Amino acid sequence: MNILDQIKQQKTIEVAERKSLVTTKLLEKSTYFDSPTVSLKEYICDPVRSGIIAEFKRKSPSKGIINKYADVEKISLGYMQAGASALSILTDEQFFGAKKNDLETARKFNYCPILRKEFIIDEYQIIESKSMGADAILLIAKLLSIEQLKKFTELATQLQLEVLIETESEKEIKDCLALSPSLLGINNRNLVDFKMNLENSLHLGSLIPKGIVKIAESGIDSAETIKELKRNGFNGFLIGEYFMRSSNPSEKCKQLIKELK
Repeated sequence: MNILDQIKQQKTIEVAERKSLVTTKLLEKSTYFDSPTVSLKEYICDPVRSGIIAEFKRKSPSKGIINKYADVEKISLGYMQAGASALSILTDEQFFGAKKNDLETARKFNYCPILRKEFIIDEYQIIESKSMGADAILLIAKLLSIEQLKKFTELATQLQLEVLIETESEKEIKDCLALSPSLLGINNRNLVDFKMNLENSLHLGSLIPKGIVKIAESGIDSAETIKELKRNGFNGFLIGEYFMRSSNPSEKCKQLIKELK
């Protein structure tokens, strides 16, 4: 069983347990459920912003512990003060070291788009995302059928959540274009073996037509790489490990954005 299969299996167990403990009716009573969302697309495409989606995570399946004692309040505030366009908050506890209220904490202290970075396999998690205060969700093409992607996107849209569909192959991109996505990501990390290939975004980016916001994900660690991606039509750059491995992630983010200018 590969890592993605393990995550999917664990996620199925987790979602079933959460469903039994907290009904969707209770989720809908959350403080954030009826709050207006902030557009990830608008912030990414704003020419005065950096286009960087700064990610908060403590560990990963491939690299293990990255920043075990990282404080989400401090780092998320620091990211936005550094000039990031948006936040990405991991909410998976077992594989990525999230704490239960990480996203809610980031929401409490930041007015900006927040992407819930999660392995979504069930509609329940989309309703849950809205109740947490997320503005956007990640849907992973490798994890879901086209029918699920369509159904989940429709529900998210009803809840005023934007959707970033993550792809990593030519077939996934072509299949997902039929859904007319507004935000399409290309992951440089293979989700089966978690190996990195920085050329993946550059190789596949030309398949995405103008009008769709293109986001490069994973393995970005220099201003030069971002500039090259921009020349190839990319609008957004999801960066996590490069920042989080630093003793001061927000300062690392600030330095990178300064180099971009």
